[in-house]
This record gives sequence, C-alpha cells and structure tokens, in this order.
Amino acid sequence: MKRDTDRTTYYDKGSLTLSGTVMLGTGVMIGAGIFALTGQMAEMAGVLFPLAFLAAAVVVSFSAYSYVKISNAYPSAGGIGMYLHKAYGDSLPTAFNALLMYFSMVIAQSFLARTFGSYTMQLFGGDESGRMVAMLGVGLIIFSFIVNLLSNRFIQKVAGFIGVLKIGGILIFGIIGVWVADSLALDFGHTGNVETSGNFLGATALGILAFKGFTTITNSGSEVIDPKRNVGRAIVISIVACVVIYTLVGFSVASNLSLSEIIDTRDYSLAAAARPALGEYGVWFTVAIAMTATAGGILASIFAVSRMLAMLTEMKLVPHRHIGMPGSIQKHTLVYTVVLGIFLTAFFDLSRIAALGIVFYLVMDIAIHWGVIRYLADEIKAMRWVPIVAIIFDLLALIGFVWVKLNADPWVIGVALITMLLIAAGEGWFLHSNRRQRLLDEDGKHQHQH
Repeated sequence: MKRDTDRTTYYDKGSLTLSGTVMLGTGVMIGAGIFALTGQMAEMAGVLFPLAFLAAAVVVSFSAYSYVKISNAYPSAGGIGMYLHKAYGDSLPTAFNALLMYFSMVIAQSFLARTFGSYTMQLFGGDESGRMVAMLGVGLIIFSFIVNLLSNRFIQKVAGFIGVLKIGGILIFGIIGVWVADSLALDFGHTGNVETSGNFLGATALGILAFKGFTTITNSGSEVIDPKRNVGRAIVISIVACVVIYTLVGFSVASNLSLSEIIDTRDYSLAAAARPALGEYGVWFTVAIAMTATAGGILASIFAVSRMLAMLTEMKLVPHRHIGMPGSIQKHTLVYTVVLGIFLTAFFDLSRIAALGIVFYLVMDIAIHWGVIRYLADEIKAMRWVPIVAIIFDLLALIGFVWVKLNADPWVIGVALITMLLIAAGEGWFLHSNRRQRLLDEDGKHQHQH
C-alpha cells in the first residue's frame, strides 16, 4: 500500500542521534526560556528573577527523574502519552493528562511564534498594535509545518544547525553582557513586585515552563538510536546546558537594565539589554539569534507534539476524523497541531499563553510522578522519595502561580479551568462511547487477521 493512502503511522527507527535529540530538546527550551520569559519573571520576582531560574532548575531536576526512569524502560514515540498509559492504563486519567500535555506543547509553539514576531519587529521600531507580531508568528508556524513534512534526518540537520547557531550566539551575548556590565550584584533592596513568597513561586513556575521542553525528547523515543540509553542522557544533557545558559543570560540582563526597563520590554528584554551593552549592532545580533532560536524551537515542538497525538489516536484514547485528508494519521495530527497553534498565536498575548501552558503542564507533571509512586516504581526501579519531592515542588509552584494570576489576571485561570473541565468531560464521553468500542473491535479484528 502506498504511503499517501496508508493510514498507518510510520516511525523511522534509529533516525535520531544523541546530539540530534539534544538539539530538538534544547530547541524548545532555549527558545521559550530566555527570549520572552525573562521579562515576565522579572515582573513577578523583581531583580531576583535569575534566582527564580535557578529555583526552577532545582524543581525540574527532581521532575526529570521520573521521565528518565520511564523512558529507559519504555522508549516510545508516544512519549508522555505512553508513560501515562503504563501507569493508569486505558482510562480517563491517561487521556486527560495526555491531552493537557498536548495542549501545553501547542501553547509552547504559539509562545515561541509570538516571541519570534516580537523580536523581529524590534528591527522596525516595534509593533504597538501587535498585528505584525501575530502575522510573523503565524508565518513561522506555517514554514515549520512545511519543514516537518520532510524526513526526520532533514529535520535533525536543520535543528542541529539552528541549535549550534543559537547556543553559540546566546553564550556570546551572555559573556559579553556580563563582561561590560558595571556590576553583577543584585539589588535586593528593590525587589519589584515580590511582596510575598507567592510572587517568587509564581516566577519559578514560569521558569519551569522554560525547562519543560525536555519532555519533547520523550516523544522521539522510538526514533532515537539506542533509546533505552540515549533518551535519558539527552534529557539530562539538555537540562544541564540550559541551566548554564539561563543563569548566564539572566545575570547579564539584570546587570545591563534596571528592573523597570526589563518589565517594560518584557516581550523582547534580551534585545533591550543588548543596546546598553553592545549598541545597535548588539540589538541586531540579539534579534537574529532570537529569530533563529524561536524558529528552531517551533520546528522541534511541532515534530514532537504531532507524534504524541498520533500515538494517542492509535491507542484509541482521542477521537479522530480524516476530514478527507490523504496520508497517515501522523500527517493529520501535524495539521491539527499547526491549525491550533496558529489560532493561539493570532488571538492570545505572550503572558496569557504562558499562563495556560504552565497550569496544564504542572497538573500533568504531578500525574506522571503520582503514576510512578503508585504504580511503576518497582517495575522501573525508581526511588519513590524523588517523585514525592517533585510533586511537593510542583504544588508549591502551581499554587504560587495561580495566586499571582488570580490577583493580576483571573480571566486566564478561568480559561484554564474551563478548558480542563471540557477536556475531562469530552474524554469521559468518548472513552465510553459506542464509536470508540467499534474502533477497538475493528482494531482487534485487524490484528487477528494478521
């Protein structure tokens, strides 16, 4: 049967090297973490925002343990979806939390797209209306969609090339920024909006969003060379690399801009920090790196999230309609992912996109750790105390973030809660529907015939 009419999802085993997998993970992490979240974290944590990045790194370090242990045991293109299924089986918790992860990843690509637009417009004096920011972001998503239609090896080469450029460029920015700064000391006497510990915890939650890109690595499991060894290694390498880069850049920005300047330029704070440190040439250089980094991030995000949704579809955990489209389910989920990303990019601003993403992600993350503690610890040889600590950290960050948003922007928390209720209700109906039962029966007959 030809691929253009075959509905089966194909995975190119052994098509991703360890370095290529690391580049896919850091592609999402670095793009979102540095270029847009820096200003938003400063708005919450004041000049302590570099420390919030470090606090987020501690939380993610505990969190990554569960993912590494499960990925070593069950490498899969389904990534998070398959991990949840191993813990909770064919149930609502599996489908609900997997869709939360899916939406958080789509949100991440929209976040990257708007960041791309915000930085690009700094070459033209900004964009007060925001229309050009959205249009540029949508254009980048469409371009990334086209690239993702090509082979894994081509995607890996593009992501690797972009990764080298952006990591090198960001390191140059951070080192020069720190070198030319008058002082690296943080002014603890002027902590901005940090009136309670909740503000710092809220900023830490945003910092976690900057690191969550490591989970995209899990969705490439079956395509990585020696996955039981290299998926876990790629996760650890990606997190360590980002800790170094985030810390360096955070102190560089804090040393070259006042707190009020960082907050005022929160959607493009690195470009603003480059001006006093490096002049107009520095701004152009930073914008070029931001454009490169966010483009690579979206490329990696679309690659991973479409595969996870395809796996959920094949597991009969989410409904699917071909809507007349040819090709495999994997191609269809790529289209759905891109269309949803375009919608979010066009109609939501950066701060609200980030808020939705962190709420969805932390709820899902807690479910992963509980699944390890309750069901998988003995099977995957995991120490239970590590995911217990991860859950405590996640809850602290989530409570702090929700508290800050309820006071500053309760609308976005309402949207997050309503969306989660709709996902739970929709999945509850689908899992018990006659349509799903027919799909399971048809799948059983197909396997019996073969």
